[in-house]
Amino acid sequence: MSATNVPQLSLQNRLPRSMQTAQAAICLPEVQDMLQRLSEYGLGVFMPHMHDATTGRFQPLGDKLMQVESGLAVSFQPVEEIANQAGRYLPVGWCWRAGGATSAAACEMVSPSDDGLEDYVQHKMP
Repeated sequence: MSATNVPQLSLQNRLPRSMQTAQAAICLPEVQDMLQRLSEYGLGVFMPHMHDATTGRFQPLGDKLMQVESGLAVSFQPVEEIANQAGRYLPVGWCWRAGGATSAAACEMVSPSDDGLEDYVQHKMP
């Protein structure tokens, strides 16, 4: 799905305002230029978000929360809690918060083996 065919008209106005802005911005030439530059480093762009636990509706990802994938399941955890376990989680998404890059998404990794040869490159599976 390209940025130009994202289903924006019928769904976009049901999103929170910050997400409406994000959805529209991906089509802007300056954002496309940034995305192209990021791709040179193997990076992309994502819209930080979470979902209401009751309704499933999109919500902005709070500044004190991050998206965490563990065992192929996604949850939303306090940033501080994940930051205190830096060796266990690999950051995979970042946002600009409080004047700097802050991790907004992470994957839980397999712990090192007893012999120390495992180097946290294997995602934790269910």
